[in-house]
Amino acid sequence: MTAHGKVRDIYAISEDQLLFVASDRISAFDHVLGSGIPDKGKILTQLSLFWFEFLKSTVPNHLITDNFSQFPPELQPFLSQLGGRSMLVKRAKMFPVECVVRGYLSGSGWKDYQQTGSLCGIQLPVGLRESDPLPEPIFTPAAKINTGGHDENISYKVVEQTIGAAHAKALRALTLEIYDQATKHASRKGLILADTKFEFGLINNTIVLADEVLTPDSSRYWPAATYNPGGPQPSFDKQYVRDYLESIHWNKQAPAPALPDEVVTRTREKYLEAFRLITGKKDISHT
Repeated sequence: MTAHGKVRDIYAISEDQLLFVASDRISAFDHVLGSGIPDKGKILTQLSLFWFEFLKSTVPNHLITDNFSQFPPELQPFLSQLGGRSMLVKRAKMFPVECVVRGYLSGSGWKDYQQTGSLCGIQLPVGLRESDPLPEPIFTPAAKINTGGHDENISYKVVEQTIGAAHAKALRALTLEIYDQATKHASRKGLILADTKFEFGLINNTIVLADEVLTPDSSRYWPAATYNPGGPQPSFDKQYVRDYLESIHWNKQAPAPALPDEVVTRTREKYLEAFRLITGKKDISHT
């Protein structure tokens, strides 16, 4: 195994190919919880596949295939474990930057604004409410820190110093362009895409979109029909799980608790609803 993440495992298949496997694990407050969410890995994988296809004319990606019959022979015995939740991808030289874009004032951005009147060092108008739209989408990059802790917000200048001005400019432009296209698609489906994050890498000196894309794990989706700024919004991400954990006053230290069946079921329904709305498909593929 090349990497074991909180919710995803990555295996080296060859020098230039990797296998991405999305598990049903779910994390909150930087801990993997004691319960998984059935089919979560399949839902997120197939959402990423939808967006890779949707965005392919804007930015190339690292996908080789999700068709299990085209996977290497040594993987064929593992169809039941890998089918529907895995992707064979090209190995990319990843940029050490999380490309975050925010279109609305929410989450850590709202806390930042309350304390400083700005968002990641970018001054905002006075008097904005929680969940208000920003005057325009903002690129708020973060340093990728693989220590299990929160990624650290960094300035655009630090991005330039880290990866060079040309690549920094290209990643910012791509991030904002992808967000623009995704918000328009989401709007047509009755969703607001409040914020999201992307990861990019280089393959043969070409910038490619990699990892997962525009899933409820990496993005904040709100139902447009009930949008009501001035407080938090119901969402299709892990907020239902976070709210439960807050309600039981968990100290956010290991070991993480298991979730009641009701919370597991409701969370799975949230992920599935997002999948159906975004893709127009009724159900996930199981192979």
